[in-house]
This record gives sequence, structure tokens and C-alpha cells, in this order.
Amino acid sequence: MNTESLSQQQIAEIKGHFEFFDRDGNGRIDLPEFIELLTTLAPKTKVSHVEEGFKLIDSNNNGYIDFAEFLAWWQDCWFEY
Repeated sequence: MNTESLSQQQIAEIKGHFEFFDRDGNGRIDLPEFIELLTTLAPKTKVSHVEEGFKLIDSNNNGYIDFAEFLAWWQDCWFEY
């Protein structure tokens, strides 16, 4: 992930998006929160695709998307969903 190309303001904006979907405020996005996120961004997205995407973004396979994983996804390819 190359965050050097992002300004502090851009990172703060992305952090705001992350916090909005981190409904329980635990600093992680779990699968139900991620399903809500993607169905908000792309209402026609199939849940099965969301589940596949979740697995790809959760790079350490701990069952959650932390901010570093979210930032990498948001910067690189969130628009693909």
C-alpha cells in the first residue's frame, strides 16, 4: 500500500468513511458492517460478491478489516465493487 500519495486530509476523509461503517466503534469492520458498506455504495452488489471481497481485503485473515486494510482497498480499488 502506498499512502505516500495521499494527503493527511485525504487519509482523514477515508478514516471518516471507515468510522461511519464501523458501527460498533471497535476499530474494525466485520462482515455484516462490510455488507452494509458495499450495499450502500453499490446497491446492486450481490452478498456473495461482498463476501468474496471481504476475504480479499482482510489480508491477515483475522475476520475483520482494520483501517490499514480499508485504506489500501479504498485507495486501490473500492470503485470496482
